[in-house]
Amino acid sequence: MTAPPAGVAALLALADQRLPSGGHVHSGGVEEAVRGRLVTDGPSLRAFLHRRLLSVGRVTAGLAAAAVGLTAATVARLDAEADARTPSPAQRAASRAQGRGLLRLARASWVGPHVDLAWADLGARPHHPLVLGCAARAAGLGAGEAALVAAYLAVTGPATAAQRLLGLDPVEVAVATLDLGADVDAVARAAAAVAVAATPPSGWHAVPDDGDPLLDLLAERHAARGDRLFAS
Repeated sequence: MTAPPAGVAALLALADQRLPSGGHVHSGGVEEAVRGRLVTDGPSLRAFLHRRLLSVGRVTAGLAAAAVGLTAATVARLDAEADARTPSPAQRAASRAQGRGLLRLARASWVGPHVDLAWADLGARPHHPLVLGCAARAAGLGAGEAALVAAYLAVTGPATAAQRLLGLDPVEVAVATLDLGADVDAVARAAAAVAVAATPPSGWHAVPDDGDPLLDLLAERHAARGDRLFAS
């Protein structure tokens, strides 16, 4: 037997849905997809999660990986890159709400990301993947680990919400999530490789910018409703 690499416990904590950062009140578009009968059972949930992973997951993984190398001088640029890759105002608001929650937790857990960046430099409502990358750096993790957590959360958050909304068998939901494991790994590796190779901030244009108009539409329709269980 060999000891796990340093930082694995922090990696698992950042990927834990029970982390008190506010992620549990967001469905990642699943609530509106359920309302529109786009997600009705295990197979349709898996298809939705895969679609989300290849769009939102790629983008957030790339941004989180890039954020590991943030400095006070480059925060505004990466924040703008995140905005540009999130055309839906509702999704931008959800990202910043979750970022604020994670920032609150990060402040309580680590003095700061590193000597060239303080938590205050991120502002009051930073995008979630930016805070995630900085938290990973503070925990001694690298771009690959930050990207992996972001890609993983793009799947597990909506999966948990779908289980609650549809009353699905938890085993079925877990199987659907585990079935996407290889895709999550591949998305994270590719996104991290691009982010690491890019020279900040000018090279950040190479961070994944995959979009999905359907997910944008679901987010906007959900935001306009008053009778909703999840914030997004």
